Order: sequence, then structure tokens, then C-alpha cells
Amino acid sequence: MIYLYTSALTTLLIAEPETAEPRRDIRLMPVSEPGTSTWEDVRVLRWITAGESHGRALVAVVDGMVAGVDVTSTDIADQLARRRLGYGRGARMTFERDAVTVLSGVRHGSTLGGPIAIEIGNTEWPKWETVMAPDPVDPAQLQDVARNAPLTRPRPGHADYAGMLKFGFDDARPVLERASARETAARVAAGTVARQFLKQALGVDVLSHVISIGSSAPYDGPPPGAEHLATIDASPVRAFGKAAEQAMIAELEAAKKDGDTLGGVVEVVALGLPVGVGSFTSGDNRLDSQLAAAVMGIQAIKGVEIGDGFETARRRGSLAHDEMYPGSDGVVRSTNRAGGLEGGMTNGQPLRVRAAMKPISTVPRALATVDLATGDEAVAIHQRSDVCAVPAAGVVAEAMVALVLARAVLEKFGGDSLTETRRNIEAYQRAVTDRQSPAARVSG
Repeated sequence: MIYLYTSALTTLLIAEPETAEPRRDIRLMPVSEPGTSTWEDVRVLRWITAGESHGRALVAVVDGMVAGVDVTSTDIADQLARRRLGYGRGARMTFERDAVTVLSGVRHGSTLGGPIAIEIGNTEWPKWETVMAPDPVDPAQLQDVARNAPLTRPRPGHADYAGMLKFGFDDARPVLERASARETAARVAAGTVARQFLKQALGVDVLSHVISIGSSAPYDGPPPGAEHLATIDASPVRAFGKAAEQAMIAELEAAKKDGDTLGGVVEVVALGLPVGVGSFTSGDNRLDSQLAAAVMGIQAIKGVEIGDGFETARRRGSLAHDEMYPGSDGVVRSTNRAGGLEGGMTNGQPLRVRAAMKPISTVPRALATVDLATGDEAVAIHQRSDVCAVPAAGVVAEAMVALVLARAVLEKFGGDSLTETRRNIEAYQRAVTDRQSPAARVSG
């Protein structure tokens, strides 16, 4: 048997004979099967969500957040309201309010250092409490309920088909309930805790804007600053620039008229990160790999790039990197093609992460599929959905980026309270500043 030994300072793999008794003097956990990982189990900050789209509630749990971070249910509700913004959202957004309840981990608006549990109630639950009841229900109660009719015509592009076969379901309902993008509300709730920590510990701002929708010409101007967030949120497509906004709206109007859906590209920007968050020492410690995994895990995201990403691959090396020059306060750069990350670590420049979202797979005019109950040709099931969810995807991506950054900051600086973490950050920043000072360069 191979065991994973973890402590505050080290992680070791220990091989024991198959007949040996587990050692009692150290903390042990069996290593996962090949192809899986236990590294996330020992991360400083962890998060998980639970709940179904039409269930009683969604729940987010954040474990490992330091004590003393100011966060309220209003802060969370404000971020959830931003998630509902956007031209092209469906009717569901007009009546699907988010009722937030902080269940644990916060007292009088300040984190306690223990697990933080956040509940987001479903205002439509009374319509679904029989169909989605956790406990057994008398079949007679379900017999004439239209919502309980088996969904056997999987939607191309959705989790329906693979999920039904993988789990042995004869109905897509159990798949789509959890696979639904409604789950991202819980991620936004968890991300609110992280973004509050980042702002209060480091002064970091995390924001996003839509680069393009469908085939609209992509925005190619400078990235927005924190002062532009209100302007972006006021845009019906969360665009930073009127020309880009008008092109996106035209795309949406055409798709809606044709009974179709659209995807697009969003960019998340994080401002105020110091040099050295993340690591180059192994692939799973690289901040870019963690960010890519977190953002790719958002429903309907099919691609992620850091900085200029794929465009950089088309350039020569002399035009692909961000040259450095001496400045009065240290190194300065005239470009940010790397998107604030080099070698898996932040380099002091604004962090830029882009994500490509595919068109929503619930297409109003319905795509061809196979009825898994009969094996016959059919048209896909149609669940209530949006024409485009790209503006909302930016807010969800902000949350995931904030969570990954908060974890990386805590792994770098540690602390049990916000005060302690700040103290550690300040000491590190002084050392970095001193290292780059003219006097240090001369003496070095």
C-alpha cells in the first residue's frame, strides 16, 4: 500500500509492505487510483457546491478562509445579481431571484476561520417539491405531473447523453439538474468570499468584460480598470466599448430571430497582484494550470487562454514577450502579452484570463437526436433557456479566478487571520521592493 503523508510543512509518499499495519504516528490517507489526484485534498483553501437546478436550494462551502474577512449576505446577493445581467437572458432570469442565507462560518459580517456554508434558495421550489423530492414519493402522486415525464431525447452538446449512459439513467432529468448552469450561482457565492479576501488582504480587484459574442468583431482595446466595472455592468452585454457592444447586440438580435443561440469570449482581469504568487516547481503548482482548470470547469467553456494566448503562438519570439526596463520603483514593461503570468507565477502585471463559451445547447428550433427509449430519430428536448449566457459567464469566471487566486495567496503567505496574512504580505512586499531598489542593485 502507498500512503500520502501530509503535514503543515511537507507532503511525502510512503511505501509500506502490503501486510504492514498502517503507521499510527503520522496522518495517513490512501493515494487515489491512477488518473485521479489527492493534491486538492491538502490545499489550503477548498470549495465545493451541492444542489440541483430545480432542487430546494444550492449550497456552497468554502473551507480554509482566514478569520476576519468582512463579508455579508448582501455582498453575495450583489454578485449573484450581476450574474443575472445580460442581453439575451431568458424569462427565467426575470423571476428566478436568489435568496441568500449564510449558514455558518460568518458572525456579524466577519469570517470566523471555519467552513463557510452559503445557501441559495430556489423560489420555484413549490412547483418542483414533488418531482424533485429527496425522499420516496407515492407513484400515484407523480402519474399525471407533466414535469415528471421522462426526458429521453438528449440534447447534442449537453451532458444528457453521456450522463444517462454513464449513470444508467433512463431519464435525462437527474443529469440536467446537476449539469445545469444554475449551479454556477453557488460558485459565484463562494467566489464572493474569495474576492472579499483578495480586496482586503492585497487590494486586488477582479473584474470581467465580454470580448465578443458570436461572430462579432472582438474588442481589441486596452483592458478595463477597476474604475470601469460599473460601466461594464451597465452595458446590456457587459462590453467595454460602445462599438463592440453594438456589434454584439446585432448578433444577438439575429440569433433570436432565427431561433438560435450564441457563444462568445470573456476576459477576466485581476489588478494588484504582487510578484511571485504561484510556482514553477511542478505542473500542479503553476498558477496558470490552476486557473485554466478552474475556468474550463465552468459549464459550456471550451477554451481558455492566458494573456494573448493563441495569438502569441503566431508571433515570432522577438514580438511575443514583455521586455523589461529599469524604473524608479523596479522593473517596468511596456506590454503585457503574457497576461501577468510567467513560469506559473504572477509577475506584477495585471492578470488576464480569457474563456471561450460555446453556444447554449438548448436550441429553440431543436436539434436532431435519438430517443434513447425507442432508438428512433427525434428532436432534442427543449428546456427553458437563454439565447446567450456569455455576459453571465464573465461573472462566473471572475468567481473561479478569485477562488484560485485566494488559494494561491494563502498558500504563499499563510495566516489564520486576515491581520496575520496582511503582516506576512507586507513583509514580503518590503523584501521585494528592497531587492529591486537601486541601492540593492549596486550593493549586489
